[in-house]
Amino acid sequence: MTGVQIQNLIAMCAYMAVMVVIGVYFMKRASKSSDEYFLGGRGLGPWVAAFSAEASDMSGWLLMGLPGVAYWSGISEAFWTAVGLAVGTYLNWLLVSKRLRKYSQVAGNAITLPDFFSNRFKEKRPAILLISSVFILIFFSVYIASCFVTGGKLFSALLGANYHTMLIVAAAIVLFYTLIGGFMAESVSDFIQAIIMVAALIAVVIFGVAKAGGMAAVSANIKDIPGFMEFFFAASPDTFIPASTGVAEQLPTTIERLSAAWKDAAPYGALTIASTLAWGLGYFGMPQVLVRFFAIRKVGELKRARRISIVWCVIAMAAAVFIGLMGRAIFPYNDALKTAGGAESVFIVLAQMLFHPLIAGLVMAGILAAAMSSSDSYLLIASSAVSKNIYQGIFKRKATDKQVMWVSKAALCALAVLGVIIAWNEDSVIFRVVSFAWAGFGAAFGPLVLFSLFWKHTTRTGALAGIIGGGGMVFFWKLVIRPLGGIWNIYELLPAFIFGCICILLASAIDDPPDKAVLDEFESVKTIAIE
Repeated sequence: MTGVQIQNLIAMCAYMAVMVVIGVYFMKRASKSSDEYFLGGRGLGPWVAAFSAEASDMSGWLLMGLPGVAYWSGISEAFWTAVGLAVGTYLNWLLVSKRLRKYSQVAGNAITLPDFFSNRFKEKRPAILLISSVFILIFFSVYIASCFVTGGKLFSALLGANYHTMLIVAAAIVLFYTLIGGFMAESVSDFIQAIIMVAALIAVVIFGVAKAGGMAAVSANIKDIPGFMEFFFAASPDTFIPASTGVAEQLPTTIERLSAAWKDAAPYGALTIASTLAWGLGYFGMPQVLVRFFAIRKVGELKRARRISIVWCVIAMAAAVFIGLMGRAIFPYNDALKTAGGAESVFIVLAQMLFHPLIAGLVMAGILAAAMSSSDSYLLIASSAVSKNIYQGIFKRKATDKQVMWVSKAALCALAVLGVIIAWNEDSVIFRVVSFAWAGFGAAFGPLVLFSLFWKHTTRTGALAGIIGGGGMVFFWKLVIRPLGGIWNIYELLPAFIFGCICILLASAIDDPPDKAVLDEFESVKTIAIE
């Protein structure tokens, strides 16, 4: 191990030690009850709620996936994705947060999303509880894997170590502090991680622009790449130039002489833009974000949390997209960035070039922060689906709190192992892995969250149809329809979300009206004061 790698490692270890200390600090509180372990006793302040929601949502996708897409194909896909997410973030906090915070408490003091759905429709046979929990396990397994891929790639690139070894190390760290500290440890660590993430992004932007010779130099080096700076076209790198020929090394660093390395720009049309903007729809069904609405201590603090959240989101995503563009200006060719998967390391490559090894280690801790802040949330929510919703909610209703906690921790370990297995392929492209799981949650739960909160005529049958129809359509569109290409090659979230809404409407229309108790509870949420 070189001196540079040792210094990088020292900085990263210091960061990881802080995360472990946070877990130990909250260990006693988390062990009090399952409510404390999974929801922190509904005690989040607005800053922690906002920052932890965004950090757990963005994951390693923000520092690796999004810059990688911008580096690889230019501004179009990265920009429209970021716009969709920013709008979705704002609307989710504006429309959903307040009513969901109230309704989750009124509906049996629900502490998980499946709990809320089941209690909302007062089901006697917990079909919604089971099916929604199964979807959480399916899609969070993919999400957990994407975070472990991020950690594995980071440590591997940083230390020159074996990817699979580093994958296991990253998973073990996250598992340990989540296992002992629960929701509050996860939320407070996510708050710190959100600060580190945005600070790392801003630092790389500032020093990267200086290294490139200013904004004018960055623009000059990328403006002539076909489609790279177009909102309605996408650049197409020619990946068939073999590095062994020396062609890449012989090409100068001016874009005019590098044009041979790019194919003609591909159109990025209105339908593709619409499907990319549809990323924002996913927020309405994201358990890791919605659970923060459950947990905030006062309804009146949600407005402040919304403002904090959207400001953080816009700054972070704008910086991430710009880093990808700037990276192409600084590294027109780089052996580590010559594939779509490799391009996701552009943040790492820039940090190593721009900073002293100790500082670079701290900056790259932002990537680890992103991965850890998401994977701990995913692990905790998925384990709650097993212990609270499936074990206690279906198989052993009289289970003690202690039994629920033990099942939860066993589920945490099993899910971590499953995530490592899924993440074993080091060529996984984080952006694509996350996009599928995001679509799954957005389509399976998003329509039902909105209909449950705002349409009192939604029935239990409609809820089941929405979850199964929306979630199932994600698989069908991704595996069967989208490969047809052409007009069908759109992001699966958009058609699946629409299909989920249609399923809820049609199934509720032909079903018997909801019981009076369900309707009365729905109306009561409008006027109830929970502060």
